[in-house]
Amino acid sequence: MPINGNKALKLQFGLINYENRYLTAEAFGFKVNASAPSLKKKQIWTLEQDEIDGQVVYLQSHLGRYLASDKDGKVSCEAETRENVCRFIIVARSDGRWALQSEPHLRFFGGSKDHLSCFAQSIGEAELWTMHLALHPQANLLSVARKRYAHLSAPDSEISVDSNIPWGVDALLTLVYVDGKYCLKTSDSRFLSNDGKLLVENGRGTVYTLELKSGKLAFKDCEGKYLSPMGPTGTLRSGRCSKPGKDELFDLEESHPQVVFQAANNRFVSIRQGVNISANQDDETDMETFQMEIDRESKKCKFRTNEGNYWMLVAHGGIQSTAKEVSANTMFDIVWLGRRVALQASNGKYVCTKKNGQLAAVSDSIGEDEQFILKLINRPILILRGENGYVCHHKNSNTLDANRSIYDIFTLQFSDGAYHIKGAGGQFWYVSSTGLVCSDGDTPEDFCIEFLEHGRIGIKGKNGKYLRGDQGGTLKCDGETADSSSLWEY
Repeated sequence: MPINGNKALKLQFGLINYENRYLTAEAFGFKVNASAPSLKKKQIWTLEQDEIDGQVVYLQSHLGRYLASDKDGKVSCEAETRENVCRFIIVARSDGRWALQSEPHLRFFGGSKDHLSCFAQSIGEAELWTMHLALHPQANLLSVARKRYAHLSAPDSEISVDSNIPWGVDALLTLVYVDGKYCLKTSDSRFLSNDGKLLVENGRGTVYTLELKSGKLAFKDCEGKYLSPMGPTGTLRSGRCSKPGKDELFDLEESHPQVVFQAANNRFVSIRQGVNISANQDDETDMETFQMEIDRESKKCKFRTNEGNYWMLVAHGGIQSTAKEVSANTMFDIVWLGRRVALQASNGKYVCTKKNGQLAAVSDSIGEDEQFILKLINRPILILRGENGYVCHHKNSNTLDANRSIYDIFTLQFSDGAYHIKGAGGQFWYVSSTGLVCSDGDTPEDFCIEFLEHGRIGIKGKNGKYLRGDQGGTLKCDGETADSSSLWEY
């Protein structure tokens, strides 16, 4: 059974009509229209499944209100609770598009611009919508039937669905959006073909239509067949099914950051020697990799081992990997020190590396023995989304936009506690003298990453300021504090 403890991500998406415009929820008057050319905050909808009738769904806007239709077909988005008029049924077409049918009135929802209604008795072009996922596109993929996670199996050059937990860089998959369809990209930047092979180039066989069934995802290939795990190792490829059953259904789960720690003795922190957490290894394996899980409320962090246990403060300040449950003693504060970090345990003491390599929370202040290098290992490719959209190369200059509805994929390279960020054409990010973040550097420049909130990072430039998206959507390095404009989903 999976022991990752993650919940499936709530499905969030944009809905594109036949005129290539997005369904939008306006704050003024709780009106809806289909006028927006791109996917931003107002165009994001969250799908909620009815607990009793699995066919029925509710669509919640970014304002927390529900889409509704009255008996005359008038559409609004004002309901604060899931009322009867908010009940819809998704009718999926073979091309992956959806029709939304009002469950109480049996009419279909459609239209364009300000002329939306839910009164059509049959499905025409105006009643068909394309789903554009609004989740962060990097995630872990869980097979509903096998209860196992997908991961890159490098020796076999395939994606296998046989992991109990999504561990290490190989478990990271990126969903790449291409003209209403999706590709699955592995951590080494290859695309999954419907025959199970991994290809460097994108092509007809690597593109899938996303379908939804009972809140789960199915991937339909160009031949109308569905991806499913096959054989003992669960090789992911298209089967013979032209209708998705349980074997063809998947959940997307949030991919937590996984890190290794290097102590002041230059050795890696490990659980290889038993329950005591010690810095005594010279190589990085699953035993030296820890999953960082940041609490949404307290912002404190717990560290999970690949065996499913948590680090825990025990008597006399020792740190062991014995906790099955979360408690105050499994929570740590991270102190960000540029290229280094320090950890403060629940006893108020800092974690130090003792002479024998064992970790213990016994220090009152931060010296050399209390500092660690923290290295992120499961984000070789980086996609950043801020409060106004994704980070993307600017079309006509060397700067970066931070308000785009599509994303560029960047490469992250580790460098002694800092990171180099590489963009298209192999050129590096750097901060100009005016504080602009530019993407055409020939030499790498250091950026420091801080894991500050659940699912969000702050990025500091060499000037000690945070990267933030300004009002006009330009990426700058002038943030004094980590606030909503300088926190990034990654």
